Amino acid sequence: MKKSKTNDSCFTNPILPGFYPDPSICRVNEDYYLVTSTFAYFPGVPIFHSRDLVHWEQIGHVLDRPSQLALHGFDQSKGIYAPTIRYHNGLFYMITTNVNNNRENGNFIVTAEDPSGPWSDPFRLPDAPGIDPSLFFDDDGKAYYTGTRPVPEGERYHGNWEIWLRELDLKTMTLTGQDHGLWRGAMRDVIWPEGPHLYRIDGYYYLMIAEGGTDYHHSVTIARSSNITGPYKGNPANPILTHRQLGRDYPIVNTGHADLIETQNGEWWMVCLASRPYGGYYRNLGRETFLVPVRWEDGWPVVCPGTGKIEASYPVPDLPPSSSPALPARDDFDNPELRLCWNFIRTPRDGFFSLSEKKGYLRLRLKPDKASEYGNPAFVGRRQQHINFRAAAAVEFTPDIEGEAAGFLLQQNNRYHFLYCLVKENGKDILRLTQCNNGEEKMLAEYSFAAPPGRLYLSVQARGQDYGFYYGTSEDEETPLAREVDGRILSTDKAGGFVGAYIGMYASGGGKQSANHADFDWFEYKGID
Repeated sequence: MKKSKTNDSCFTNPILPGFYPDPSICRVNEDYYLVTSTFAYFPGVPIFHSRDLVHWEQIGHVLDRPSQLALHGFDQSKGIYAPTIRYHNGLFYMITTNVNNNRENGNFIVTAEDPSGPWSDPFRLPDAPGIDPSLFFDDDGKAYYTGTRPVPEGERYHGNWEIWLRELDLKTMTLTGQDHGLWRGAMRDVIWPEGPHLYRIDGYYYLMIAEGGTDYHHSVTIARSSNITGPYKGNPANPILTHRQLGRDYPIVNTGHADLIETQNGEWWMVCLASRPYGGYYRNLGRETFLVPVRWEDGWPVVCPGTGKIEASYPVPDLPPSSSPALPARDDFDNPELRLCWNFIRTPRDGFFSLSEKKGYLRLRLKPDKASEYGNPAFVGRRQQHINFRAAAAVEFTPDIEGEAAGFLLQQNNRYHFLYCLVKENGKDILRLTQCNNGEEKMLAEYSFAAPPGRLYLSVQARGQDYGFYYGTSEDEETPLAREVDGRILSTDKAGGFVGAYIGMYASGGGKQSANHADFDWFEYKGID
């Protein structure tokens, strides 16, 4: 993913715009690898490569097979939480939690010799309670698991958790020995100490965590000890990063959940999550990945020296200049496999899409699954990555029976979304825009075609929280169906949860089995001024 520079020596934040939360990073010689959370989207855990920390190219997904990742029936904000990537003795390790609707969490590890894959099937850790696991490889060859769990004596309040540690046997991929509670955070009665990472630097073990919840009060804190099992003493300057003191109208908010990296040239940097609210305190883009400088003073990291807050631009790291190929805005579906930017809602079943049945098209077979349910609808979507954007597609579709539909789905989750589809109703072909707000569906606009359009051009244009929906029967024609539609339902601040907005291609039988299909000739997404 190519990022623009403000000048020849500066980069622009975020380095990964859109829904890329909980970043974790590792370095192998002069190469950097980064992963983020994906919750109930499939494939899971995108993995990126960079040589300069600024320009990132996605090289695969860590969890790209159903045998690795089962998400059936999951809420969009369940699934894969807080992955950590590490490299040790020629092998890459990714550890994460699969959180289901009943909070019966499953922590597991996968490994790979090549970070672009294939990655192994999971090594499950049934005796590892809690979430947000991380791995640490010590200088003596021992490996350790760290995570967050409810305090053993019983929670006094919601979020009364602690960071804990236990040794990991790399030969059997099992936890061994005694577990140790390490730290409960920097604040009194802290909530959700989570996202732990251990580092060994200049003779100390440093434990960096997130705390305060992942919303407005999110923060990064750090403690250290001479022994890996503690006791850990917090940094007197904690939190080392937060924006909660800056107000909800600040352009970057809810900063936290970070990982540290030292470059081959001795510089230190931090990747972390944050959000960019717009149209009020609304965060349609979700939690994004930012890069900030770190300097060490008196044995502690100083984050964003001089300001203490994430800036929109920084001087580039002292690394050889690099670049990554920019994906074309338009996907013509000419390749035998989908681009890595595309995702499904939950683990795909029933083989509902094809790139070969009609060459140069993405074919979606209509499924009974609806966007408002917890199934696996016929949806192929991508992240909204810009505050102002335009998405467009050419679709060939004729609904045969009542309820069949195909077009666009813009969603935050199954209870908050827009459907912009051609549907069959009372024998007529109708282009309809429907809003689902807290599970209640409302028709916002519609147009009835006198004859089946056959091929239809659909587009969505957003300027801030004003979304416009357009159509035509030729690519040069753009007729508005609805303008200035309030897009705030696509924000987690309306919809709840932890994900960002998605937009993509959708087809449904309206709850019924169907032999019909919709063919998408191309899909285009780009930011606009």
